[in-house]
Amino acid sequence: MSVRYTGMNEHGAGRKIDTKDITMIAVCTAIMAICSWIFIPATVPFTMQTFGVFLCVGLLGGRRGTLAVSVYLLLGAVGLPVFSGFTGGIGHLFGATGGYIIGFLFSALVMWLIEHLHGRSMKTLVLSMIAGLITCYAFGTVWFMLVYAKDSGSVGLMTALGWCVFPYVIPDAVKIALATALTRRLRPLISQ
Repeated sequence: MSVRYTGMNEHGAGRKIDTKDITMIAVCTAIMAICSWIFIPATVPFTMQTFGVFLCVGLLGGRRGTLAVSVYLLLGAVGLPVFSGFTGGIGHLFGATGGYIIGFLFSALVMWLIEHLHGRSMKTLVLSMIAGLITCYAFGTVWFMLVYAKDSGSVGLMTALGWCVFPYVIPDAVKIALATALTRRLRPLISQ
């Protein structure tokens, strides 16, 4: 069974997504939800959401990985509790930190672009994850500053980065390393 995908390849022909693709996208969507529920009580507590995004795009590739991230965001937007703390709903996306969640889609898109331009080597994957993380940080920080300014008054860039980015750089670097290691191990099994 296959379903017609509306995207176009380089020759203008429609791509097909088959049952295996749909299954892998669904599994990775579930992985992202589970990772968002994993709460690490460190000095600065964090979840494993970005790890889930990196792992899924690494395993599935840019196109299917971006679709999985899109499905994850849509499920959360309609109210399913797929975000951190078992939350969901469109209001969660429009809150001060919602830009970082929406930024996952931009991360996936950047990773897809880099994959398209440079292939799927592990070195390229690591670089695309770093670029995707920077993209997520940038989008989320701008979003945070706009929402915070509307709700509480203006906040400076360095203050916003100090609250929302700097404490998470090391945990996110560890997540990139872990996602890379698991992708290297699991990608051959998935492509069989």
